[in-house]
Amino acid sequence: MNWLIGAVLVVASFSAATALKPGECEVCVSFLERFSSSLSSDEKTDPKMIEERFRETCTESKSKENRFCYYIGGLKESATGILGEMSKPMSWGMPMDKICEKLKKMDAQICDLRYEKQIDLNNVDLKKLKVRDLKRILNDWDESCDDCLEKGDYIKRIEHLKPKYMRREL
Repeated sequence: MNWLIGAVLVVASFSAATALKPGECEVCVSFLERFSSSLSSDEKTDPKMIEERFRETCTESKSKENRFCYYIGGLKESATGILGEMSKPMSWGMPMDKICEKLKKMDAQICDLRYEKQIDLNNVDLKKLKVRDLKRILNDWDESCDDCLEKGDYIKRIEHLKPKYMRREL
C-alpha cells in the first residue's frame, strides 16, 4: 500500500514539473491561439487540413514565429517534422498550452522562444539603451546606418528619422 502512495506522489510531482509556468512558451501559445482562431469549424476537426493551413500561415510568419514554424516543421526548409504532434491534439480540441507542453517534451527549443520587448520611443532615453537595441530600432524601420561607428552615431540617426516614423505610429 505504501509503494502505491509513493508511486502516485512521484507521478503527481512529475506531471506538475512538466506543466508550463506562466509566460513560458509564449511564442508557441500565442501563435497557436491566433492560428486556431483563424480556422473554420470544419478545418479544426481535420488534422490534415490543420497541417496544410499551418504551412500556409508559416510562409507569412516573421522573426520568432518563423523560428517556431521551423522547429515544428511548418516550413519547407525545416529539418524536422512534428506537425502531427500539434495538429492531432488541436483537432481533438486540446488547449494550446497543453499542446505546447507536449511539443516542449519533443523539442525544448520551442519554449525557449520569447518575443522581443517593444521599445516605447516616446518615453525612453536613447542614451540608456544598448547599441543592439538601437540597431533593432533602425532595423524595425528598415533603415540602416552604414556610417555609424559609435553609440552616439546611432542615436543621431534615430533622432533624425524619428519624426518620419513616429507620425505613422500615432
